[in-house]
Amino acid sequence: MNLTIVKYPDPILQQPGEPVTEFNDELRQLIADMFESMYAGQGVGLAAPQVGVSKRIVVIDLSGGKDPETKIVLVNPEIISSEGKQYGEEGCLSFPEIRERVSRAAKVRVRAQDGYGKWFEQDGEELLARCFQHEIDHVDGIVFLFRMSPLKRNLNQRKIRKLQNEGAW
Repeated sequence: MNLTIVKYPDPILQQPGEPVTEFNDELRQLIADMFESMYAGQGVGLAAPQVGVSKRIVVIDLSGGKDPETKIVLVNPEIISSEGKQYGEEGCLSFPEIRERVSRAAKVRVRAQDGYGKWFEQDGEELLARCFQHEIDHVDGIVFLFRMSPLKRNLNQRKIRKLQNEGAW
């Protein structure tokens, strides 16, 4: 099922998600629905708060649905190490039409559970590292607007208010 993507400034986007404690068919269906919603929005990552579910769940697929082997599910994720720095453009399904350059670690290692509760660790570099950080920020209640410079944040907040006033947000 294609879920509705929540747009900023919905309060759920700025609240830390609750840890997942039950690994059942309902959770796995939510994960499948999140992938479907992410693909429909032409994204490469999606966190549960972005579909109105305050849980620590992330789905990632850098292939955009073209290669099922690249699908990543992170339940209760945390970044356990990071190194280096990269500066690149990011977009977000909860911020349609807004793309900005953001500074992130160049390489990260995450620890998470899969959809069945099994713990694992995975390394990410470049785009995958950026995606891990962006989506884990979402489950921590941090939106990429607050990773921008104060000037860019202010300009984008004004743009959002204008779009809201025009009924286009």
